[in-house]
Amino acid sequence: MATSIDFIEYICEQLNGVGTVRYRKMFGEYLVYVNDKPILTVCNNTAYIKKFDELADLMQNAKTGLPYTNAKEHYILDLDDAVFVREAVSRAEKVIPLPKKKVTRHQS
Repeated sequence: MATSIDFIEYICEQLNGVGTVRYRKMFGEYLVYVNDKPILTVCNNTAYIKKFDELADLMQNAKTGLPYTNAKEHYILDLDDAVFVREAVSRAEKVIPLPKKKVTRHQS
């Protein structure tokens, strides 16, 4: 079951106030970015967040899973508690670097 646009929009609503939020369709599913950093992988209407040490205490009771085949284990984010979601995403956003810009080479 693919992720619905309604689910992505719900995630973005829950992230209101954490920064600039956008999403991008990737490989049939979605990545959610905060301040241009890829924070959440969303597959099959489930939001996954990487397992960072900075999240260990907050996510100690969270379920875990694999967003896609051969992925590392991620925490599954409970989206119904907006305060909790914002805290988890804020912590992750602080440790995730901005993606490197791709250099395009022009041939003469």
